[in-house]
Amino acid sequence: MTIADPARAVETADIEDTSLLAFYRDMNRGERRTFWACASGWALDGMDFMIYPLVIGTIVKLWSVDQGIAGLAGTVTLLSSAIGGWLGGYLADRLGRVRTLQFTILWFSVFSLVCAMAQNFDQLLIARAVLGLGFGGEWAAGAVLMGEAIRPQYRGRAVGSVQSGWAVGWGLAVLAQAILFSLFPAETAWRWMFVVGALPALLVFYLRRYVTEPDIAAATRVRQAEAGNHPPLWEIFSGPILKTTVLASLMATGCQGGYYAVTFWVPQFLTKERHLSIVGSTGYLAALIIGSFIGYLTGAWLADRIGRRNLFLTFSLGAIAIVLLYTQLPLTNEILWLLGFPLGFFASGYFSGMGAFLTELYPTRLRGSGQGFCYNFGRGIGALFPFLVGALSNSTTLANAIAIFAVAAYGVFFLAAFALPETRGRVLHVDG
Repeated sequence: MTIADPARAVETADIEDTSLLAFYRDMNRGERRTFWACASGWALDGMDFMIYPLVIGTIVKLWSVDQGIAGLAGTVTLLSSAIGGWLGGYLADRLGRVRTLQFTILWFSVFSLVCAMAQNFDQLLIARAVLGLGFGGEWAAGAVLMGEAIRPQYRGRAVGSVQSGWAVGWGLAVLAQAILFSLFPAETAWRWMFVVGALPALLVFYLRRYVTEPDIAAATRVRQAEAGNHPPLWEIFSGPILKTTVLASLMATGCQGGYYAVTFWVPQFLTKERHLSIVGSTGYLAALIIGSFIGYLTGAWLADRIGRRNLFLTFSLGAIAIVLLYTQLPLTNEILWLLGFPLGFFASGYFSGMGAFLTELYPTRLRGSGQGFCYNFGRGIGALFPFLVGALSNSTTLANAIAIFAVAAYGVFFLAAFALPETRGRVLHVDG
């Protein structure tokens, strides 16, 4: 069956076992290999991205860069990742999910090394922009690969559990920061941070040997080749698919804009406005990361338990409330440390439903293109938030700047999610 309109009622699978790890117990060896490969990819992806926010303070001091301009490197990375995600998704439809995943991982690993060798901020800016192309493509290929490899009744939990790898990668980045900034002077430590960011390249050897293409994707490409019917890059903007693409792109913009407004600047907020040292802020970031990890796992369970939309609506409201508490109240550092857990929980947990939700919104022939575009369009617009928060912080406090853009983004996330259909349990089909 070909799904012409993803908004219509479609075949769904019943949710059999509602426990969090039910999907893993039922996996065969090939599915588990795919799961661990994608989880590792997400962890290394998260580590690679979060390295820059952790060294931004050093970059500002070392090269006398304005804080808003320093945020621009994060913005450029995310903007280029939007292009890379769309193109990576399209290549995943044309060339295969696994092959595209390998290529994009190698891409951003190599350019992380280039970042380590930058001699001035302009060179670093260019290197981060080129790195972003692979960063976005990796998410698109990996999310589709996982979404198609998992049975519909377990898809939310499986894809969401993979998403929790981002928090692990974030934790690895913070751990690397604590170790490297203790061993080396700041002028050298930040370069070693980017060297660590090249580690994802090792994952390619595992992908080449153990991970295979999902049957549904391979069969669809065979049909397309036989019929000579390869969908153009822009088909996701036509017919009944257009409404889905617009709303899903807005939803992705809100969820990622809020996330980046918070997580990109919290390390600087802790050191600049709460007067903590880089090493001293590690415990505060640890509370945030632990909350994020638990949020991912909880969100993964809730995505199958209460549905994707209810997960998004609940967590967007929770994120608004906790961001306002964290940034606007005159709290002691001890209370701020405690609030790090719920901040990480609500600012991250909803991502667990995103991969499965976007997978289920599109037919197989357009899944990579549609999912890659929507998520990474959101990433691209959300990319403006690190720059805008940094720029606004020149005329108000960094806390106020974070709150303004995060609350606005989470509001957009709530409204767009409310307008989209529920997809929990949707069965995917071969089409061409």
